[in-house]
Amino acid sequence: MTEANVRQLLAKLPPLREEIGKIIVGQTQVLDEVLVALLAGGHALLEGVPGLAKTLLVRTLASATDLPFRRIQFTPDLMPTDILGTEVLEEDHGTGHRSFKFNEGPIFASLVLADEINRTPPKTQAALLEAMQEGHVTYAGQEHALPKPFFLLATQNPIEQSGTYPLPEAQLDRFLLYIRIGYPTEQEELAVLSGTTGTARAEVRSVLGGEDIRQLQQLVRQVSLSPELLSFVNRLVRATRPATSTVKFIQDYGRWGAGPRAGQALILCAKARALLQGRFAATLDDIKTLAPPVLRHRVLLNFNAEAENLTPDDAVAELLKAVPV
Repeated sequence: MTEANVRQLLAKLPPLREEIGKIIVGQTQVLDEVLVALLAGGHALLEGVPGLAKTLLVRTLASATDLPFRRIQFTPDLMPTDILGTEVLEEDHGTGHRSFKFNEGPIFASLVLADEINRTPPKTQAALLEAMQEGHVTYAGQEHALPKPFFLLATQNPIEQSGTYPLPEAQLDRFLLYIRIGYPTEQEELAVLSGTTGTARAEVRSVLGGEDIRQLQQLVRQVSLSPELLSFVNRLVRATRPATSTVKFIQDYGRWGAGPRAGQALILCAKARALLQGRFAATLDDIKTLAPPVLRHRVLLNFNAEAENLTPDDAVAELLKAVPV
């Protein structure tokens, strides 16, 4: 890629934010983290109480990126074939020959919204594992490639327990980022009330295509990261493991630590954030900013931590204090 190509690509990122901002009021950190996951080539899990525009954010992103979009509403009776697709028997009326044809499910799109993913049983949740990790689906011994780019955004409600199934740890690890959405500020909420209860409707135009995203994902990997920061990420991830950690918080409250995939995720996300801000080198601030969404679903705490109302975010904060730069 020439310098002119790079500048042309990066020039499309601010308009992308502006288009999404026509619909989504505030939530700048959430939007940043979603775009980081998109540029880093990973998937994201959005968690927030009802009414915080999780689904609307994904729909708006689809409109602004011109990607083939499919929404899957997860329900307790959803089956794996409802997501992946199934084979049907077809007959050629001319020859009478019969053969099986694979009908693609809604997973075959560049941008997939897995809405309320924790409402379906683990059997159906597990149907996403291969698609998220390998970028293809295996059915009846045949591999079926997913479109590129392939970006899955899942939402879940943290306060509802009835009829929900918590995501297994192996499934959570497939998500590059675990993004938490909080309530809007008073001014943001006032803007939401004013803008959504009248007749005016904002139109979102497409500013980024699939090929642009593929090139940006390649560009992210070329962003520089110093050996010192690489070593810091390595030590930070290794410090999450209770058996070898020297951090007292992890020794006392840790049950299971993050694997090497967490280090890969943190480095790629730091590079993506740098590129999103127009920089070609990742910094310590990039790493520290993205450590919570990268690690909060990969650090498991024990019962003592639950009894004291400690969370994985507390663990990440202690790790960032304790691990020397």
